[in-house]
Amino acid sequence: MSDTLHSAAQAALDTVIDPWNGASLKPALRAVTLDQGRLSVELQLGYPSAGLATEMLPAVQAALATLPGVQAVQVHLGHAIVAHAVQQGAQAVPGVKNVIAVGSGKGGVGKSTTAVNLALALAREGARVGLLDADVYGPSLPTMLGVTDKPRLVEGDERRIAPLLGHGVQCMSIGFLIDPDAPMVWRGPMATQALEQLIRDTAWQDIDYLVVDLPPGTGDIQLTLAQRVPVSGAIIVTTPQDIALLDAVKGLKMFEKVKVPILGIVENMSTHICSQCGHEEHIFGAGGGGRMAEKHGVPLLGSLPLDVRIREQADGGQPTVAADPDGPIARAYREIALRAAASLARRGKDYARHFPKITIVND
Repeated sequence: MSDTLHSAAQAALDTVIDPWNGASLKPALRAVTLDQGRLSVELQLGYPSAGLATEMLPAVQAALATLPGVQAVQVHLGHAIVAHAVQQGAQAVPGVKNVIAVGSGKGGVGKSTTAVNLALALAREGARVGLLDADVYGPSLPTMLGVTDKPRLVEGDERRIAPLLGHGVQCMSIGFLIDPDAPMVWRGPMATQALEQLIRDTAWQDIDYLVVDLPPGTGDIQLTLAQRVPVSGAIIVTTPQDIALLDAVKGLKMFEKVKVPILGIVENMSTHICSQCGHEEHIFGAGGGGRMAEKHGVPLLGSLPLDVRIREQADGGQPTVAADPDGPIARAYREIALRAAASLARRGKDYARHFPKITIVND
């Protein structure tokens, strides 16, 4: 491609704004050719794009059609997800490019349901996704995904466990390894060791995003993840209620202290939708997540309703994104997932893993 044509295409794309990250599409240009009035362009996003062509390409085609000599425009939209920078000192997880932690300051805000649906939404957009249940005391992933199988050791490797598959997502949970009614009566060090083993002894297969569903609070499990596992970004789930917001801020501050970037805040149960008449009401307050996001300078990724179908679908092993992929609630999860992934894509790449580990030995 000629430099002149490439520069002209870049200038045209500079006027088109990516709706998910708020930046121009100029950096996405990878290739452009012009043959007898037919312009062919290849764009590559840093986040999954399988379902974005319909909504993004009309504006792109309109901008490129203004170039001299162009009679028709053909655009190919793809994506390439890379590993992004993480906190210092954390050792990479084999088979995983990015770890996204989903946390909250308190229980009962719908964090696990949100984490599962976001993972499924990323997978539907074309990413390779893993899902780790880090709540060793109260694992809910097996029920939510409807997975009852037991993990098996990797053939030829007695130290690693093959992840199970649920709705197209690789998954692992302590709940797969124990009796469903068995309590985990463990002290903190045992729980943190179990978490590290679940992460590092699972044979993840070329994962773009490993979504980690954290237990509520800011205790041993959260600290272990933040200090020893390479976390690319964190998502904080809260409800609009003032009490929930107070605890959510603590979770946000914890990640900030250990230099884990906050991808954004999800306001769950923002409104209640009556199953009989469809009336919408802010029973937990209004706008709390937005105010928290504005105060702390992080994005509000989106809001989700308090809807009985979300609970019923999760309890039945068919999360909303799988049970009703084209419904309004699944679309809300999709938008949140895309904003989070696009936010991560704008951050620095992880160059550390491209260099060999240097060991100094005194002879």
